[in-house]
Amino acid sequence: MKQNLSVKIGKLRLKNPVMVASGTFGYVEEFASLIDLKKLGAIVTKTITLKPKKGNPPPRTVETAAGMLNAIGLENPGINVFIKEKLPLLRKIGIPIIVSISADNDLEFIELTRILNKTSGVSAIELNLSCPNLGTSRMVSQLDKATYRVVKAVRAATKLTLITKLTPNVTDIGLIARAATAADTDAISLVNTFLAMSVDKDTRCPRLANITGGLSGPAIKPIALRMVWEVARTVYVPIIGMGGIMNTEDALEFIIAGATAVSVGTGNFVNPKLTIEIIDGIKKHLKQKNVKDIKTLIGSIKC
Repeated sequence: MKQNLSVKIGKLRLKNPVMVASGTFGYVEEFASLIDLKKLGAIVTKTITLKPKKGNPPPRTVETAAGMLNAIGLENPGINVFIKEKLPLLRKIGIPIIVSISADNDLEFIELTRILNKTSGVSAIELNLSCPNLGTSRMVSQLDKATYRVVKAVRAATKLTLITKLTPNVTDIGLIARAATAADTDAISLVNTFLAMSVDKDTRCPRLANITGGLSGPAIKPIALRMVWEVARTVYVPIIGMGGIMNTEDALEFIIAGATAVSVGTGNFVNPKLTIEIIDGIKKHLKQKNVKDIKTLIGSIKC
């Protein structure tokens, strides 16, 4: 029996539910010689802003006991350079390309969206409303009204599939998810990293120049899984689950908890071939369980 791994996210039809998380796969140049990129369900680009950003000063990454801290600060060449120098290679792959964007205000979000509307090869937009390393007091996705306002503004500016990426650094993730859904997002991506820090006992200084950064990796998986489960019970749009996915079992847990698709982040640094191994692992699991369609597993948790 042939297994069907295809899933739908808004207008996107993915041949399988495995994609790569923004900021962990660059613009694919580094991975092109390591894996067959065409096998992926989709690629989410490193977050792009309207103008170039230098990011935070180094050191910007720190390894932790069960993951890593990063405070990159959205370093990127800006939308114009991205379209001219990075997008051509992405177009050639032949799978959905989801462009992640961030901005300092609503008008910049709208301008970025309008530019991408006119750009061939862009399959969807991911609104990164949850970067924890920009030096601002609050993230957009920490406030339900701000989340609604930005998503609504971008939704009015595009017919492309719109995915809203949320921060886990909130008291009620369901409240924020409902705000994004009310503003007509096509899907929700969660979770981004948890705000955290590390201190050097000898220098007594933070190990990150930015002091705090985003914690990712296996350490956050149980919390991320709980949030995906919680949001899946709250909203009706597809969820892209992420947070510490390091193997097939992790990916399947997110799908069973309610995620339509999963995104691999920190795991790419540990094993560049991890996404392909997970795709093969899901196929094997479905065959072993005599499951014909992956959609049968989505949200199938028994509780």
